[in-house]
Parts: sequence; structure tokens; C-alpha cells
Amino acid sequence: MTRPVAVPGGTLVLDREGLTKAVRRDRDVTGWLALARADDMRVITSAVTLVEVVHPRIRRTALEWTLSRLVVEPVTELLARRAAALLGETGLHGHRCAIDAMVCATALAAPAPATVLTSDPDDLMALCGGRVTIVKI
Repeated sequence: MTRPVAVPGGTLVLDREGLTKAVRRDRDVTGWLALARADDMRVITSAVTLVEVVHPRIRRTALEWTLSRLVVEPVTELLARRAAALLGETGLHGHRCAIDAMVCATALAAPAPATVLTSDPDDLMALCGGRVTIVKI
């Protein structure tokens, strides 16, 4: 299997696992971040992702350093409505899917083309409907 290619000038989106691995300086995610910088891509995460990532065992200084190098997109009513529509279109529901839908709505609203780094590609592929590149990390 070949590695999906992120397109220069687009947006790299980190979900919970993407952000967690960035904080831990995972080799694969660090490589994606370096490519994003070299290709002038925006690197973003949703504010809702912070709720998932922050816990007592996370190194707060590493988290803050990582966040300083990307854009945390706010959760807005418009994004929430779009996420709800994505859930309705796919028949998915529940807390886990709601957060995935917010990540997808954020990716879809970002400058195209967008690439999402995730450990849960199936739900994100369904929610994004092929309009975003989904990369399993």
C-alpha cells in the first residue's frame, strides 16, 4: 500500500490521536508535520480535540509547545450544524461520532485540499465522503 500524499498549500488536520502523537513526538507524525511546513500547509486541530487530549498524564509543556505550532480552530455554531448534518447524512451517532463529525466539519471548512491524520479512518472516511484525504496513523 502506498502512503497517501498531502497536497502543497492545503491543510493538515490532527484529530485526537494525531495531536497526541504530535505531543509525544511520534516519528510518523513528526514527519507529516515537517512535510506540512515544507509544503506551506496549514496545520490545524479542532478546539473539541483539546477536550479529548487533555488528561492528567499528558505533558502539559509538550502540549502547549505543540499547540503553539498549529492553529486551534474554534467550535462555532456553523461548524456544529455542519457536523450534525454529516452525522445525519451517514446515519452515525453517539459521543465518539459527534467528535469525529466536528473534526470532519473543521477539515471540510479548511483551505482545500485537506488531509486528516487519525487512528480511526473508517468513521472519518464515511463522514467526509471522499472530500478529504484520511490517513491512518
